[in-house]
Amino acid sequence: MKFRRVVVTGLGAVSPIGNNVPDTWNNAVNGVSGAGPITHFDTYLFKTQFACEVKDFDPLKCMDKRDLRKVDIDTHYGFASAVEAISDSGLDFEKVDCNRVGVIYGEGIGGLTALEDEMRAYAQNLENGPRFSPFLLTKMISDMTAGMISIRYGLKGPNYVTTSACASSSNAIIDAYDQIRIGRADVIVAGGAEAAICPTGVGSFNAMHALSVRNDDPQGASRPFSKSRDGFVMAEGAATLILEEYEHAVARGAKIYAEIVGTGLTADAYHITAPHPDGEGAYRVMKAALDEAGLQTTDVDYINVHGTSTYAGDIAEAKAIKNLFGEHAYNLNISSTKSVTGHLLGAAGAIEALLTVLTVKNDVVPPTINHADGDEDPEIDYRMNFTFNKAQERKVKVALSNTFGFGGHNASIAFKKIED
Repeated sequence: MKFRRVVVTGLGAVSPIGNNVPDTWNNAVNGVSGAGPITHFDTYLFKTQFACEVKDFDPLKCMDKRDLRKVDIDTHYGFASAVEAISDSGLDFEKVDCNRVGVIYGEGIGGLTALEDEMRAYAQNLENGPRFSPFLLTKMISDMTAGMISIRYGLKGPNYVTTSACASSSNAIIDAYDQIRIGRADVIVAGGAEAAICPTGVGSFNAMHALSVRNDDPQGASRPFSKSRDGFVMAEGAATLILEEYEHAVARGAKIYAEIVGTGLTADAYHITAPHPDGEGAYRVMKAALDEAGLQTTDVDYINVHGTSTYAGDIAEAKAIKNLFGEHAYNLNISSTKSVTGHLLGAAGAIEALLTVLTVKNDVVPPTINHADGDEDPEIDYRMNFTFNKAQERKVKVALSNTFGFGGHNASIAFKKIED
């Protein structure tokens, strides 16, 4: 079977560092942190009182008020990013076969805020009997973002949600890539959304000791690969990529950001939350992506790492890179854009894939911020270039985007500069 080529022809973002792609990219490159005190609820009794929230977002700019109340905030973000991506792609759905255009979206948690609000209202009104909103289910279930995008544009191809914790939206992009390359679709709207900055979300991660508690310095809290890291910074938002079969894109004169040339999926099979200490699953997933692409390790110029700013995770990923790439590990640029965006959970893979695509397109590597001299972890080899604190210009022909999730889920996507 001859596989078809798959390219990226549109981008959209709603993130803690920008409600569109240009702002998100510019702030990532300039190392502008999206962290600040939580405004979504009163954090007085919480260990962590800050996060990377989306700011000044108005869903009514792209969504009808009647639809707005039927879905949760995660869908508001995802829908808005899809609208931007579709516009950016220049697709005219009256001129393409919408039976061959699909939507595959990733969400790790779904409508947690809506469920929490509804259960609080239920508990406060027990004397009146069980009363629930008729929209609770449509707000709560994680497939609704894909459904709403499909309904809005009349897209009748493959349509579903992928859920694999923080690897969810990378899985969505990989599934979209596979659907197109084997011929089941010509275009897929792929991405991820998440909105879990609520008492349940923050409280549960606090209980696991997973979040940073650097309340006196929110913008400096996410510090991947630094010794003083103390956990990740929760974030919210969405990102969408338009994936398209290469000939289909060329025929309509589309601009092409980059080509997806290989993907990898592995499991650690080790622990429900901790990564394999040697990064064994991370090693295999990057190797799988390169093998599928027919690339050598020396072909890779940049890795957008998972880099959550957790103690075990950063060490494991750094080991995996060094073990796989050998001496070439010292020629790569590596960066964790979570240092500026925070960790978007199920949407992390999508926003990081988007930033990786722009790195390939623009030949600029966004920085890993918040590292200081003297804050080196003895278990990390700093001969590797983590692109600390300042963006770097370099020719980026091939880049990997890594995403890992609780449960031992690992995903890696290889993007290549388009040359045709």
